[in-house]
Amino acid sequence: MLMCVTASHKTASFELLERLSVHTTAIAPLISAHDDCVQGAVVVATCNRFEAYVEMDEPVTAAGAVGVEATLLAIEAATGVTPAEFEGSYRVIEGRPVAEHLFAVASGLESVVVGEGEIAGQVRRALADAREKGTTSRELERLFQRASETQRGVKNSTALGRAGRSLVRLALDLADSRIADWSALPVLLVGTGSYAAATLAALRDHGAADISVYSPSGRGERFAAKHGIRSVAADAYAQVAARAELIVTCTTAETPVLSARTLTEGGAGQGAPTVAFGCPVQPAPPVTTTRRLIIDLGLPRNVDPDVVGIDGIDLLDLETIRLHAPLEELQATDAARAVVKDAAHRFAVVGESRAVEPAVVALRTHVFGLLEAEIARAKARGDDGSTEQSLRHLVGVLLHTPTARAHEFARIGRADEYTAALTALFGIELAEPASAAADDELAG
Repeated sequence: MLMCVTASHKTASFELLERLSVHTTAIAPLISAHDDCVQGAVVVATCNRFEAYVEMDEPVTAAGAVGVEATLLAIEAATGVTPAEFEGSYRVIEGRPVAEHLFAVASGLESVVVGEGEIAGQVRRALADAREKGTTSRELERLFQRASETQRGVKNSTALGRAGRSLVRLALDLADSRIADWSALPVLLVGTGSYAAATLAALRDHGAADISVYSPSGRGERFAAKHGIRSVAADAYAQVAARAELIVTCTTAETPVLSARTLTEGGAGQGAPTVAFGCPVQPAPPVTTTRRLIIDLGLPRNVDPDVVGIDGIDLLDLETIRLHAPLEELQATDAARAVVKDAAHRFAVVGESRAVEPAVVALRTHVFGLLEAEIARAKARGDDGSTEQSLRHLVGVLLHTPTARAHEFARIGRADEYTAALTALFGIELAEPASAAADDELAG
């Protein structure tokens, strides 16, 4: 059984993901060593995502629970993040959905910037690292290799790789026509999570250089120091917001962090000093008279709609941005998910077919064993060979339907029922699986 313990920008805080991205090389070996029923482990760890893919020996009772326990204990031992701290920030995927999830991740569909290509390399490196440490398994090899194949298929058959723009990049593209000089534009970024990092990268790509950051949760100084920008203290937030010509908000706050009142109060206090890294600096210049833009990327909304009541301010929220998204991009995402879904289905079908092969082999071995015994008895009675020919033909006819049914059951995920039926009807007990070493197909 395949399972995945996943935490990403969608479920965990930036701070927690940052802690999970440190000292991760020991995690896969620790998971693999936890219990004999753990067949293998591959860990994908980036600044926006932590995922442990684990193969469990499915006949083991509560295999899923054992896999989660192994992962949580390994994380604690390697990074210091306790299960209690991790609780509520991860989810567990088991069985067939694991393939679709990894294929979507590798294709950039689950990234902060949808369609970005860096994650594909990170997925490949995760498998290479697991190979080096000896923690991969036959099914994990197959899973990760198919993930890379799917990513290439998405890139080659859809516009996702060519478009691949995040909502913030699209919003900044929409703003391009109204901004003469990005390098001189005073920009305020509100938020310090993983999406804020992507937003900062997009701003710099457009040439923005005068960038400040404010964190409603108090993480501004740390984020600013890491990315080389200015931090804004809480008591200077309104003033900096009032002078900014572009404000981008991307926090997880449940209530608005910017309103008409914020901007009005900030404009009234322009003589006070701002604070960067805790130190007073020169007073902000007067509020600009040019039209200003606020981009709200928060869900729920970070910006109170009443800001548009202030003269000279335009607001772009997620709904508005999506309305301006090129149809090609919207279709590209849908097309990419269709490719991923189809690839995951084919992965599952092949996996189920392989899973039922030992049962088919066991049935044929059992039946042909009985056949050879009957032929030997016929020959001992002086049979001229006609009985042998008839028996072999009969057995071939009788085995055709059970063999075909085995693959039918595999395609619909009922291979276990087929195996159980063989045991119940013929007393056939399947041997333990052979070595999990990759076969020729998986070695490439």
